[in-house]
Amino acid sequence: MSDKVLQIWPEIEWINDNDLREKVTAAWAWAIEKSVLSAEDLEKIPFSLLIKDCKVTFMNHKRTCVQLAVDMAKRMQANFGDEIAIDMDILIAGAILIDVGKLLEYEIVDGKLSTSAAGKLVRHPFSGVGIAQRFDLPAEVQHIVGTHSKEGDLGYRTVESIIVHHADFVSFEPFKA
Repeated sequence: MSDKVLQIWPEIEWINDNDLREKVTAAWAWAIEKSVLSAEDLEKIPFSLLIKDCKVTFMNHKRTCVQLAVDMAKRMQANFGDEIAIDMDILIAGAILIDVGKLLEYEIVDGKLSTSAAGKLVRHPFSGVGIAQRFDLPAEVQHIVGTHSKEGDLGYRTVESIIVHHADFVSFEPFKA
């Protein structure tokens, strides 16, 4: 399964820390094994069930989010220098994992993908933190997963979480119209 994860997530290789890279890969492999979806399905399903006739795939949205987050962080580092500290490995790992919990939200009813009753109660930021914790990912990564969406709006966000949050919404909001 790890090979399949690395096929859909070449950005995992951007993580310099080998232990962190392996944990991110293992978390995704576990989530795919527990999901009603396969790794191949993630390249085909819409990135959101909230958008009618969404043509952008789950992985297209996810990879765009990671790439935007990295681009933003690099630009901030170039412009702000020592005034800002950004842990790129934490940022990349968190960005890759923010929607891993969605794999546990889905069900297929009459051949149609939908959100399960459990998925409506325990949204992906929460189940994603649980997956990240299961694989002993650092609290900083769990924080990004838990605060990337609207659930994080009332709390503190690290600089890495702020960047990932905005990268996620920049690659989501334009399609909501």
